[in-house]
Amino acid sequence: MTDEKLAPMKAQVYRDTRPEEYFAPYHERSQTKQPDWVYDAVRLCTGLYAYGFFRTRCISSDKVPLSGPVILAPNHFSFMDHFFAGAFTRRNVRFMAKSQMFRGDLLTQIYSHGGVFPVRRGARDEKAFETANVILAKGGVVCMYCEGGRSRTGQLAEQAKPGIGRLALESGAIVVPIAIHGSSKVRNWKRLQFPKVTVQYGDPFRYEKTDAPTRNQQQVVADAIFTEIKALYAGLDQHGRAGVAKRLRAERRAARHGAATA
Repeated sequence: MTDEKLAPMKAQVYRDTRPEEYFAPYHERSQTKQPDWVYDAVRLCTGLYAYGFFRTRCISSDKVPLSGPVILAPNHFSFMDHFFAGAFTRRNVRFMAKSQMFRGDLLTQIYSHGGVFPVRRGARDEKAFETANVILAKGGVVCMYCEGGRSRTGQLAEQAKPGIGRLALESGAIVVPIAIHGSSKVRNWKRLQFPKVTVQYGDPFRYEKTDAPTRNQQQVVADAIFTEIKALYAGLDQHGRAGVAKRLRAERRAARHGAATA
């Protein structure tokens, strides 16, 4: 996929100069309160949009545990990835979003009441990890992108950022890798192009809880998670939605047959 096929994106702002105190109320709300009716309303509207315009379908959403702490780990191409990742599970998914989205306006209130919390750009934001760990400690679901920000090339990044490795180790939560295929061209809607999007959930796994993991430990785990995402994405790229779904159905039938004859 080449850059010429993609609609332009706004320039990245890599540093938010506002002080940590500015974002404290949003973290406090995320740590002490659950998403309210706003979450359900936004999910309904964006779900209809995703299902209708982008023909979004999922594969293996049953792999998301129905209870307990879970980290959803998708690749990241589009602003819609939040909604694609959370649309096919009934659990309320909490999202870590760039701090520039929190401007004190109506949208900010929607984000906050919907369970979104900020991570400050250009800073080692310990508060964001504190909030994520609090949510997970209460048995919640947090979505965090391996690549950090959105890919601007339409291709997966070469390497994961260590943050997701840190969160997986500090929390000991179950990690579910997710491949979101097709969302790199979602921003082409202005050209009246609506790509078909597929969301595939991978096998869940977890790491032993580790206090104060080293940077190297964080990176190793982040890379391992991203390897799982890349494998899922490559399968969708090569075989398409129908091909992957057919293979998984065949594997399930074979497993049931094996269990019956054992």
